Amino acid sequence: MGTTTGATAGKAEPADGPRKSARAASLSPSRAADFMRCPLLYRFRVIDKLPEKPSAAATRGTVVHAVLERLFDAPAAERTAPRARAMVPREWERLLAAKPELAELFQEEGGGPAPERLAEWLAGAEALVEQWFSLEDPARLEPAERELFVETELESGLTLRGIIDRIDIAPTGDVRIVDYKTGKAPAPQYAGEALFQMKFYALVLWRLRGVIPRRLQLVYLGSGDVLTYDPDERDLRAVERKVLALWEAIRLATETGAFVPRQTRLCGWCDHQAHCPEFGGTPPPYPLAVVPVQSGPSGQSGRMDAV
Repeated sequence: MGTTTGATAGKAEPADGPRKSARAASLSPSRAADFMRCPLLYRFRVIDKLPEKPSAAATRGTVVHAVLERLFDAPAAERTAPRARAMVPREWERLLAAKPELAELFQEEGGGPAPERLAEWLAGAEALVEQWFSLEDPARLEPAERELFVETELESGLTLRGIIDRIDIAPTGDVRIVDYKTGKAPAPQYAGEALFQMKFYALVLWRLRGVIPRRLQLVYLGSGDVLTYDPDERDLRAVERKVLALWEAIRLATETGAFVPRQTRLCGWCDHQAHCPEFGGTPPPYPLAVVPVQSGPSGQSGRMDAV
């Protein structure tokens, strides 16, 4: 397989969810996680498409992902920590050119630039990039794929899609899926969501290529941890059942408009508290009147019309 470089500035979220015209339903791991965390958050992002403020942390993640992707364009001997650190400002400028609105992240309250804040943020991104070299040696890696968009349709008609940071293939043919996280590794009781994302990717790759990945690897740059998991067929069949049940819940919520809010420890970071009943807000009028065409993944195609 050749190398796929994907988006120029890091991972871009593939579109998914109910559409305004009849077409196959689709789901990505990020939107699946949204619905599991809070169905109303899923509605706000996928159906209402409410705007969200740029995040310094998410933007830093985009820049770091871009550096770790592009570093492999260099010969193995030149994949060094100083070279990677030097790439951070360039990748920031590339991203800023594509999304000028990100400049507001580093402005004073009066609207002027805040160079000290930007310098501190860039230094943080450089530290995350350098941390990677204590966890993996890019000079000894030759990824088969980088930032690979994957998509497959299940027998139910539900399309699964996502973007995998890196795929390594050993001389034995064993496949490893690698995902970079710029935050800290979660406590064991909270690791399930991250592993679900990786198992989701493994399921898609298995259905596409007929090979179960030998290893799933999460690289946490914020804490210097590497979390690994070796899936088997039973794992991936269980994930497929979970995804189908999840989509059925999404379909029913889309039909009725009943996206129930769920308070969690992450609510403090949500941009939509003003619209959330849990915080005294009111959601906007529900924009879809959905007429089912076929009822979904429980033996049907999962297609729906929104009118």
